[in-house]
Amino acid sequence: MLEIIRSPWPWYVAGPLIGLTVPFLLLIGNKTFGISSSLRQICAACVPSGAKYFIYNWKSDVWKLYFVAGLAIGGAIAAYLLTNDAEIIVAPAIVENLAQYGISDYTHAYPTEIFNLSSILSLRGFLLIVIGGFLVGFGTRYGNGCTSGHAIMGISNLHWPAIVATLSFMVGGFFAANILMPLILSL
Repeated sequence: MLEIIRSPWPWYVAGPLIGLTVPFLLLIGNKTFGISSSLRQICAACVPSGAKYFIYNWKSDVWKLYFVAGLAIGGAIAAYLLTNDAEIIVAPAIVENLAQYGISDYTHAYPTEIFNLSSILSLRGFLLIVIGGFLVGFGTRYGNGCTSGHAIMGISNLHWPAIVATLSFMVGGFFAANILMPLILSL
């Protein structure tokens, strides 16, 4: 059983499982799927008399907080159960490309040459970790939702803003991966 969990699932299994989440949530209680809105709930619960944006009935969607907690706990359990010393397999063309930027360690889920505590003090690390993290968080709130909420929930409900947002995410991602990342990694 653990071997089934450890191996990657094909897109034709994982995709429909994710896609079926939307109608399932709608059928069991007219609920919408999205993760970023739970940050607003956490802020509203922790600071009940805070900013006007956080004053609302956050308890009406408390199930989202349980869902996010389950994601975090499930991720921790999966990381514990699935961690092994096997090197992560990366396509040879990507290895060759990343070697130009000094990235050669594939023993972790992320490149430790970039994502480590001392990297934040370098220009490259600061741009990738701090500025990139801020832009993701800002974009999520400014776009009124995250990529999963717009792409999975919004498109399935044929919401025009979600379609535009998802197309914008894709264009921005291609631009960042092919133009910005090589520039930043070469610093």
